[in-house]
Amino acid sequence: MIYQFLSKMPQFDETVFVAPSADIIGDVVIGAESSVWFNVTIRADVNWIRIGSRTNIQDNCSIHVMNQTGPTWIGDEVTIGHNAMIHGCQIKDRVLIGIQATVLDKAVIESDVIVAANSLVPPGKRLESGYLYMGSPVKQVRKLTDEEIAGIRKYSENYIRYKRTYMQVDKYDTNPFYDENKRPEDWSGY
Repeated sequence: MIYQFLSKMPQFDETVFVAPSADIIGDVVIGAESSVWFNVTIRADVNWIRIGSRTNIQDNCSIHVMNQTGPTWIGDEVTIGHNAMIHGCQIKDRVLIGIQATVLDKAVIESDVIVAANSLVPPGKRLESGYLYMGSPVKQVRKLTDEEIAGIRKYSENYIRYKRTYMQVDKYDTNPFYDENKRPEDWSGY
């Protein structure tokens, strides 16, 4: 549902994928080639939300704001993992927010950062560029490798491919994302 709140209507172009079950409300602007997946809520009723280009907001995420004092700003090539909670904060470019992580009011996450799954970024915390953070509350764990930093951009590229397929821009006769005939060698854990 794309929902106008007072005079503000969400804005994005035809390159943005919005799943039918997503709710985008109010003063939201989303950059080109981004995607908003199933059951996401992006609610900008008491402040604004800006989401950059080539960013993906995965299933069941909630993005909200602080009343009057805390907008939410998410940069380019950001991946927000499933079930994450993002509230009144700033996330710069090329950041990976892990599954079920929470980022709270007035936190700032600099570019090229990974926040591990299930982590809590407390209010006002600043995460320095180039590091992995994890825990509740988060702690700086170690410097990211060049491969991990490149991997953040790769997640963005993957989600652009997924959204183009959902939008039927790219069409395939078989699923290009996995080989249904190939199975893991060891299924004993399943």
